[in-house]
Amino acid sequence: MVFYNKILKAYVLIDLKKDDLRIEHAGQMNAYLNYYRTEVNDESDNPPVGIILCRTKEGVVAEYALGGLSNQVFASSYVYYIPDKDQLINEVKELIEKEESVKNG
Repeated sequence: MVFYNKILKAYVLIDLKKDDLRIEHAGQMNAYLNYYRTEVNDESDNPPVGIILCRTKEGVVAEYALGGLSNQVFASSYVYYIPDKDQLINEVKELIEKEESVKNG
Protein backbone atom coordinates (compact mmCIF):
# COMPACT_ATOMS: atom_id res chain seq x y z
CA MET A 1 0.00 0.00 0.00
CA VAL A 2 1.22 3.49 -0.73
CA PHE A 3 0.03 6.62 1.04
CA TYR A 4 1.15 10.22 0.91
CA ASN A 5 1.46 11.93 4.30
CA LYS A 6 0.86 15.64 3.86
CA ILE A 7 2.38 16.52 7.24
CA LEU A 8 5.59 14.58 6.59
CA LYS A 9 5.49 15.52 2.91
CA ALA A 10 6.56 11.98 2.17
CA TYR A 11 5.26 8.78 0.65
CA VAL A 12 4.64 6.00 3.15
CA LEU A 13 4.92 2.48 1.76
CA ILE A 14 3.36 -0.32 3.81
CA ASP A 15 4.07 -3.97 3.08
CA LEU A 16 1.88 -6.53 4.87
CA LYS A 17 3.52 -9.95 5.18
CA LYS A 18 1.67 -13.03 6.38
CA ASP A 19 4.81 -14.66 7.77
CA ASP A 20 7.70 -13.67 10.07
CA LEU A 21 10.11 -10.89 9.15
CA ARG A 22 12.84 -12.14 6.83
CA ILE A 23 15.94 -10.43 5.52
CA GLU A 24 14.59 -10.39 1.98
CA HIS A 25 11.57 -8.36 3.14
CA ALA A 26 13.88 -5.51 4.15
CA GLY A 27 15.71 -5.73 0.83
CA GLN A 28 12.46 -5.64 -1.10
CA MET A 29 11.21 -2.60 0.85
CA ASN A 30 14.57 -0.87 0.37
CA ALA A 31 14.21 -1.36 -3.40
CA TYR A 32 10.67 0.10 -3.34
CA LEU A 33 11.91 3.12 -1.38
CA ASN A 34 14.80 3.68 -3.78
CA TYR A 35 12.36 3.60 -6.69
CA TYR A 36 10.01 6.10 -5.06
CA ARG A 37 12.87 8.40 -4.06
CA THR A 38 14.32 8.53 -7.60
CA GLU A 39 11.28 8.09 -9.86
CA VAL A 40 8.18 9.32 -8.01
CA ASN A 41 9.21 11.96 -5.44
CA ASP A 42 8.96 15.61 -6.37
CA GLU A 43 11.79 17.95 -5.38
CA SER A 44 9.71 19.24 -2.46
CA ASP A 45 9.01 15.74 -1.07
CA ASN A 46 10.95 14.24 1.81
CA PRO A 47 12.42 10.74 1.39
CA PRO A 48 9.79 7.97 1.50
CA VAL A 49 9.24 5.86 4.61
CA GLY A 50 8.75 2.09 4.57
CA ILE A 51 6.80 0.03 7.08
CA ILE A 52 6.85 -3.77 7.06
CA LEU A 53 4.02 -5.38 9.02
CA CYS A 54 4.64 -9.04 9.72
CA ARG A 55 3.50 -11.83 12.02
CA THR A 56 6.58 -11.52 14.25
CA LYS A 57 9.84 -9.61 14.10
CA GLU A 58 12.72 -11.52 15.59
CA GLY A 59 15.14 -9.08 17.22
CA VAL A 60 18.33 -10.35 15.59
CA VAL A 61 16.79 -10.62 12.12
CA ALA A 62 15.29 -7.14 12.43
CA GLU A 63 18.56 -5.68 13.71
CA TYR A 64 20.68 -7.04 10.85
CA ALA A 65 18.07 -6.76 8.10
CA LEU A 66 17.14 -3.16 8.88
CA GLY A 67 20.45 -1.85 10.21
CA GLY A 68 22.62 0.30 8.01
CA LEU A 69 19.99 1.06 5.38
CA SER A 70 20.06 4.61 4.10
CA ASN A 71 16.27 4.53 3.74
CA GLN A 72 13.84 4.73 6.64
CA VAL A 73 12.49 1.18 7.00
CA PHE A 74 10.58 0.04 10.07
CA ALA A 75 9.19 -3.36 10.99
CA SER A 76 6.41 -4.21 13.40
CA SER A 77 4.26 -7.20 14.16
CA TYR A 78 0.51 -7.30 13.88
CA VAL A 79 -2.12 -9.07 15.95
CA TYR A 80 -4.53 -11.65 14.57
CA TYR A 81 -6.97 -11.17 17.41
CA ILE A 82 -9.90 -8.80 16.95
CA PRO A 83 -12.17 -8.45 20.01
CA ASP A 84 -15.84 -9.18 19.61
CA LYS A 85 -18.32 -6.31 19.61
CA ASP A 86 -19.37 -6.62 23.28
CA GLN A 87 -15.78 -6.81 24.53
CA LEU A 88 -14.83 -3.76 22.47
CA ILE A 89 -17.81 -1.78 23.80
CA ASN A 90 -16.92 -2.71 27.39
CA GLU A 91 -13.29 -1.66 26.93
CA VAL A 92 -14.32 1.71 25.47
CA LYS A 93 -16.77 2.26 28.37
CA GLU A 94 -14.02 1.46 30.88
CA LEU A 95 -11.67 3.95 29.23
CA ILE A 96 -14.35 6.66 29.24
CA GLU A 97 -15.15 6.01 32.91
CA LYS A 98 -11.46 6.08 33.80
CA GLU A 99 -11.00 9.40 31.95
CA GLU A 100 -14.03 10.91 33.68
CA SER A 101 -12.79 9.83 37.11
CA VAL A 102 -9.41 11.46 36.40
CA LYS A 103 -11.13 14.71 35.36
CA ASN A 104 -13.36 14.72 38.44
CA GLY A 105 -10.40 13.99 40.72
